[in-house]
Parts: sequence; C-alpha cells; structure tokens
Amino acid sequence: MNIEKLIEMITYWVTTYSVKLIVAILIFLIGKWLAGKISKILTHVLEKSKVDITLIKFLENIIYYTLMIVIVIAAAGQMGINTTSFLTIVGAAGLAIGLALKDSLSNFASGVMLIMFRPYRVGDVVNAGGVSGKVVSISLFNTILNTPDNQKLIVPNSSITSNVITNVTANDTRRVDLVIGIGYDDDIKKTKDTLNRIVREDSRILDDPKPTIAVSALADSSVNFVVRPWVKTSDYWDVYFDLTEKIKITFDKEGISIPYPQQDVHLYKESAEE
Repeated sequence: MNIEKLIEMITYWVTTYSVKLIVAILIFLIGKWLAGKISKILTHVLEKSKVDITLIKFLENIIYYTLMIVIVIAAAGQMGINTTSFLTIVGAAGLAIGLALKDSLSNFASGVMLIMFRPYRVGDVVNAGGVSGKVVSISLFNTILNTPDNQKLIVPNSSITSNVITNVTANDTRRVDLVIGIGYDDDIKKTKDTLNRIVREDSRILDDPKPTIAVSALADSSVNFVVRPWVKTSDYWDVYFDLTEKIKITFDKEGISIPYPQQDVHLYKESAEE
C-alpha cells in the first residue's frame, strides 16, 4: 500500500466517520441531559403527590438508566454498530437474571404495591405475613417489625401481600371484648348493673358508640356476659387489663362468683374377697 492510498483511506475514514462520531457524541450528551431532566421532573411530580420517598428514588433511577440504555443504543447505531445483536444479548441476559432472581423480584413487586397502596405505615401495629408487631420500616424488598417484647422481625414483602393484612391501629377507636362468666346461682340483674357501673366509672371508655353489656351464653358451668366498651386505640390494652382486674375485685366485694373448671373425684373402697 503506497502513501497515496493510505492518505486517501485516512481521509475517507475521517470524512465518513468523524461526522458520525460527532453526531453520536452529541446524541449521548444531549440524551444524558434530557434523561436527567425527565427523571427530575418525575421526582418533582411524585413528591407533590406525596408518594413515598423510597419509591420515588427507585423510579427516578429506573427511568434514568432505562433512558440511558436507549441513548447508548441510539449513539451506537449512529456509529454504524449493529444494535440487533446487542439487544439480543441484553434481552437474554435480562431473562437469565430474572429467572435467577425471581423470588427477589416477587418481593420487589410486592414492595412497590405496599408503598403505593399503603395498607399500613411506619408506626402502625399490624398482623401480616403470619407475624405481629409494630412497623419500623418499609423497603422495596421487606418490612421490618418490632414485636411487643422488642424482637426484630424482617418479613419478605411477598409473604405479606399474599396473605391477609390486619392493621390493628389504622382506626382511631377499638372495641374491647371481654367474656365474664358468673355462677347459675348469682343474680343476673345485679351482675349487669355492677358491670354497667364499672364501665361508667372508667373515663377512658367512650359514650359513643355505646358499650354493650349482655348475657351471651348459658354455658356448662356459667352464665356468660359479654362486656364490649369502645375506647381510643391508644388506650386499648390499658383499659383491657384495668377493666379485667376491676371486675374481679368488684365481684369479690359484691359476692358475685366467677366459676372455674372443677373435677370431683370419688373413691370407693371395695371389700377384699376372701
């Protein structure tokens, strides 16, 4: 190859590919700027809609990097690179990664649903995924709960969304449900009046809805009353424990019995056979 042909080849390459290279660089730089702007606009819109910050950051990154992949492919196409093979490789790699991480992706999808639909928030007490506790944090892959005895539970989000979720503290008020049994020889009217008095004396118990006190069952060894007052959710357990104690103390003073299971054992002595 003589010098003239070499110079001619270099000139051809420079005139042909330098323009494509410059255009590809411009596509990349402008595209990168637009990707940043679009992701920031989305973030601003979601923040105004009061979407959870965890989901906002995740969506911002997903949109930015998805746009960047499109931009890189466009720039590579401008350079004359065959993008079909590149897309095939990316698709195959994505499928392989998806199959390998199917459990993680399931937790991720569940996390997005939990953050978007908000069946519970940080600070709520819930029964979810077969466990109970106070919600400490919600991430895209798991929810962290603290149990009443201060154990930390890390629950995969997929196990939460695939089961019933009970948000114990979602509402402002709750009903305390007690079942109190008395003996068949005790005075039902006196017992009912006594229970009404005990409930009225507790200032934490709400007047509306009205407490329910009624005979619920004639059991094997007791006449059972239901005592169902309404309280603020924050007062639930204090009222539950205090009311149970006060009923027992008051019944003892009033001479009202609370039956408990008993078993009589009779021994018979047989005379020995001669």
